[in-house]
Amino acid sequence: MKKTLLMTLAALGTMTATAYAGTVTVNGSTTVLPAMQQVTESFMAANPDVTVTISGSGSGNGIKALLDGLANIAMSSRDIKGSEKELAAKKGINPVRTAVAVDALVPVVNPKNPINELSLDQLKDIYTGKITNWKELGGADANIVVVSRDTSSGTYETWEEMVMKKAKVMPKALLQASNGAVEQVVAKNPNAIGYVGLGYLAPSIKGLHIGKVAASAETALSKEWPLSRELYVFTNGEPAGASGALIKYILDPAKGQKAVKEVGFVPLAKK
Repeated sequence: MKKTLLMTLAALGTMTATAYAGTVTVNGSTTVLPAMQQVTESFMAANPDVTVTISGSGSGNGIKALLDGLANIAMSSRDIKGSEKELAAKKGINPVRTAVAVDALVPVVNPKNPINELSLDQLKDIYTGKITNWKELGGADANIVVVSRDTSSGTYETWEEMVMKKAKVMPKALLQASNGAVEQVVAKNPNAIGYVGLGYLAPSIKGLHIGKVAASAETALSKEWPLSRELYVFTNGEPAGASGALIKYILDPAKGQKAVKEVGFVPLAKK
């Protein structure tokens, strides 16, 4: 009897260890990427039979990969578009959205720039090319170098929606493929301005206040920060199997949400 019980427990242990197996392919937003990378390391350690491959190619490309059957999970810093939903329906794909974190989109300048605060209207005027010199804003007599994200980026689309209000970013803007690239350009140019997710703030760049409000976890959650947003993952249907296990892990307050906080993003509000 004792031997049978031990064999049963051993079998259960084996089943638990190998409950999830296979490869999960994740693609999309470079904003979500660092949080996903952090989560994945500990997830794979806990689930050794699951291999997760991750690439950051932008929200639009991630959703396209999901619709083309090339990714199990799409990371996105924006919601899915109507045109993408229509394409999904034609392909028999049912994109299901899961919020995994909260983010604040932050305008940034070089630390040498004396400007500390701008309004949403001033940001819009800078990005449309209406304001072209820092002296118009109380800064140095120097031309403003506008740095933006490329059009495949969900961060770009959030900026376009929340700041530009359907106006177009000036053609001379320097378009970058990732948050990290924006940070590098702004860090090297004292006259540059860009925007990054909260998790990408670093000593090499300076986050600006909007009005008197500073970007923080608290102001992002309360929506006091005007450029706060949720970050998402999309799956084909309700999350299931190894993909579902990974997403469940991300949402666990003691596991994935802890990792979200460690990389500078904001855990979801507790319900």
